[in-house]
Amino acid sequence: MKILLLGEYSNVHWTLAEGLRALGHEVCVVSDGDRWKDYPRDISIVRRWRTSPWALKRTLGAVLYLLRLLWVMPRLRGYDVVQLINPVFIDLKASRIMPFYRYLRRHNGKLFMGAFGIDKYWVKAGLDCTTFRYSDFNIGSQLRHNPDNDLMIRDWLHGPKGQLNDRIAADCDGIIAGLYEYYASYHPYFTDKLRFIPFPINLDNITSAVRTAHDGVVKFFVGVQRERNAYKGTDIMLRALRQVEAEYPDRCQVTVVESVPFRQYIQLLNQSHVQLDQLYSYTPSMNALQAMAQGMVVVSGGEPESYAIIGEEELRPIVNVQPDEDDVHRQLAHLVEHPDLIAQLSRQSIEYVRRHHSHTSVAQRYVQAWIPR
Repeated sequence: MKILLLGEYSNVHWTLAEGLRALGHEVCVVSDGDRWKDYPRDISIVRRWRTSPWALKRTLGAVLYLLRLLWVMPRLRGYDVVQLINPVFIDLKASRIMPFYRYLRRHNGKLFMGAFGIDKYWVKAGLDCTTFRYSDFNIGSQLRHNPDNDLMIRDWLHGPKGQLNDRIAADCDGIIAGLYEYYASYHPYFTDKLRFIPFPINLDNITSAVRTAHDGVVKFFVGVQRERNAYKGTDIMLRALRQVEAEYPDRCQVTVVESVPFRQYIQLLNQSHVQLDQLYSYTPSMNALQAMAQGMVVVSGGEPESYAIIGEEELRPIVNVQPDEDDVHRQLAHLVEHPDLIAQLSRQSIEYVRRHHSHTSVAQRYVQAWIPR
């Protein structure tokens, strides 16, 4: 098949492309590399000066980006399958995206939309306080208020992004959800066209090694995105970790990095035992899965629903934390007090990714979802 993957989040599409190519398919990935993360792509569509303080520079960047899109679009024809990373799959205002969607729909075969991140249905599910026990938007019946959440509510529930999401979800041939949370968000509305497929990890590019705290020192790693610190719960996790570090100064080592490109991030990550990921998730993210494949122990979301949806009944490698600083502190302190757990969880982490996230087996599931036999 000839396949177009348009847009990028956390290296999902590029890794999927590697799996599809290994199966013999022709694949083109078009994206901006997920901005500063600079993930690989075949055709680059980067919007320059997007956040410049100078209005003239921002306008020039927008014009150049639009011209780039108009030059690229004729090359995005004749594909058997097109998959969009999100309803907002190019870096334009939502009100201007629909003509590009129609062009892709008209000049290609089947078109699928990814449920891989922020969109209307995920925001809506988080706000109903019943779909999830906790999420980026709620803890029990209490809503979480912060600038990021307020912006997403305004954009996706009360603005053109939500309207675009509705139109594409209704029109496309199928919706692929990459995490339990996204599947649960869409399931009440699009049961017939919704599929869950785990995120892909290219194990051929990863050197897996079981982590062992030989000297009793547990090495923790935290990746910070300054603009999304509170939204992802990194602020709470880091406070809890700093408390553990103060209580066990000779048994705890902490590395904190902020908004570094993907290649540098992986190099720094590989020197640690434990990665702290997202606080409000039920499921490990792409970053967490990458770390687990390397043999890292991940502190993040490992709720029963996330194991159930992939059919895992034995392994429990993820240190599942509740959205509470005291619980995070207890879990981290337990790892420091029992460093022998690191090797056990590390082995399980490697096996978990091997069982459920191999990029070729995931790619085969995509092929079956796109073109059922």
